[in-house]
Amino acid sequence: MCGRYYIDDETAREIERLVRHLDQKLTGAGKRDVFPSGQAPVITGRENEFAAELFTWGFPGFGKSNLIINARSETALDKKTFRDSIQSRRCAIPAAGFYEWNSEKEKYTFRKPDGRTCYLAGFYKKFDKGVRFVILTTDANDSMKNVHDRMPLVLNQEELDAWIFDDSQTELILHKVPGPLKKEAEYEQQTLPLL
Repeated sequence: MCGRYYIDDETAREIERLVRHLDQKLTGAGKRDVFPSGQAPVITGRENEFAAELFTWGFPGFGKSNLIINARSETALDKKTFRDSIQSRRCAIPAAGFYEWNSEKEKYTFRKPDGRTCYLAGFYKKFDKGVRFVILTTDANDSMKNVHDRMPLVLNQEELDAWIFDDSQTELILHKVPGPLKKEAEYEQQTLPLL
């Protein structure tokens, strides 16, 4: 599950490098945490080129206060709610990293070991109140298993073109295992010398 992620200045610069015509509304995205129902930069495809858009995180749910923020990559194509979006409106959500909490409510940060931008696989759809996106999740890899059993479907920059533009690669990417991530506890245990 992915319930919060963050963007830093380097991620914003990476978006600018990746997208040729960065929309004016994206400047100033800056460093911040992104929460469900918040707006965030998303990379889409427009006329065979990457485009940056500002979308809201979460599809409207079936109840008044429900919000669908994640979808299981393994079964998303089987779900009527998601099928059309995955087939024709795939996107990547750039993040410096993401947070996850274990069963004891301890917060961990996950990021790429080399510090590069994480691209979270997702999809989007236009609703009455604007365009919204969902982040795809998959089974946790070895670097995440001891914290949570699910994780975002993290793409490498080299996979963005295939994910966003190449329909023949969709199934393959939906079943990929993300590479290892660096894990940091919010409060690292410190050992003090005994007196």
